[in-house]
Amino acid sequence: MAVEKMLKFVTVGKDMPEKRAAETRTDDFNEIYAEYADAKAAEQAGRCSQCGVPYCQTHCPLHNNIPDWLRLTAQGRLEEAYQLSQATNTFPEICGRICPQDRLCEGNCVIEQSGHGTVTIGQVEKYITDTAWEKGWVKPIMPAQERPESVGIIGAGPGGLAAADMLRRAGVQVTIYDRYDRAGGLLTYGIPGFKLEKDIVLRRNEQLEAGGVTFVLNCNVGEDISFAEIRETHDFLVLATGVYKTRDLQGPGSGAAGIVRAIDFLTASNRVGFGDSVPEYESGELNAEGKKVVVIGGGDTAMDCVRTAVRQGATSVKCLYRRDRANMPGSQREVQNAEEEGVEFVWLSAPKGFSGDPVTGVMVQKMRLGQPDATGRQSPEVIEGADYVEQADLVIKALGFEPEALPTLWNTPELEVTRWGTVKADFRNHQTNLPGVYAVGDIQRGASLVVWAIRDGREAAEDILSKLALSADVAAE
Repeated sequence: MAVEKMLKFVTVGKDMPEKRAAETRTDDFNEIYAEYADAKAAEQAGRCSQCGVPYCQTHCPLHNNIPDWLRLTAQGRLEEAYQLSQATNTFPEICGRICPQDRLCEGNCVIEQSGHGTVTIGQVEKYITDTAWEKGWVKPIMPAQERPESVGIIGAGPGGLAAADMLRRAGVQVTIYDRYDRAGGLLTYGIPGFKLEKDIVLRRNEQLEAGGVTFVLNCNVGEDISFAEIRETHDFLVLATGVYKTRDLQGPGSGAAGIVRAIDFLTASNRVGFGDSVPEYESGELNAEGKKVVVIGGGDTAMDCVRTAVRQGATSVKCLYRRDRANMPGSQREVQNAEEEGVEFVWLSAPKGFSGDPVTGVMVQKMRLGQPDATGRQSPEVIEGADYVEQADLVIKALGFEPEALPTLWNTPELEVTRWGTVKADFRNHQTNLPGVYAVGDIQRGASLVVWAIRDGREAAEDILSKLALSADVAAE
């Protein structure tokens, strides 16, 4: 009977949940995909081939046991599917929404490679955990026994929250310090609601707080409290600050008014969604309404910016990227969503300078792809004499993020960093050169994916717990 419910990929086609029409969804910041119905989720999960070598699992940073929870979903055993899903992933409902599955699990699905269309892994993962919340299967954090040791975590993004969850379930005392007034990091303020509605993040924050995690918000380490003081307060410390320094634009006029950072633009939009008063939005500085918008960059942050600008009422939205569509780093699924919503992509184009102050245009130089660089990607080369001016009232820089100089900001020169400014740490257990201090997520690996931050946070927590178990054994002897 179990086998009959699987291996349906030959007779059943790939079917994503219904997507709201572009002309409707651009009127709000709600998620664009509907939820699977029970029967449809089971049907799509049943398309899994149950292959002997599950490449989906191999290419998932968390190595989620995808084939098994797909099988359980196909059999209608949803609570068991949820238990299996959350055993390796602290926030499966978040990953199901924002992971670039087309580059990870789904992109490596065996039946996708054979031409049958991938299993919709992300949508099933989202469905399983949303159902678990609805049915009450997501249990409160209730440690079997409290421990006296404490861990401080700097940064309330996905890496820090994942570490906090594991440590708190083991009874460790956990305090999270964060610069913002709400926990979640980029999950809360960087990712728009049409990809991740904020109540999804807030209920996880509430679960952690109800489970005994202490949040110290509006706290800038190095200003409101010193790194040394936090370190003295706790037995272990996890650095999970993320990377927030924006890569800058060069060229004439790059300092003009109307040229803004992606993180500022997205944070302002998300704050407005929370009902906060945002003077920079109300003044128009970080508001695309009625403007010709040009976004520079080709990653997922750029996709978030162009789709946000459409929803704010921009008169036109264009995205400049120096390579072609096939070589862009962002999710192809997101590019398609943006195009449906009216965004124009100007491929093989890069800014040379800017006219006006406030900005009135972007001086664009056309590019072509030359020989591969050290990463294997073709390097863009300038086409001489092909420059032109793209009109713009608002230019958004979405060129990626770099780490802040933590040793300087925190007056801790002994903290070792790489030549890129990321904190140097062991990629197996995430220990830095400072005893008892760990680094996880983007501050260790550079700007990356939420799923990698979750993995790092869990690995660091596991190492801390192993050290606590070892010390307990020594004490018992």
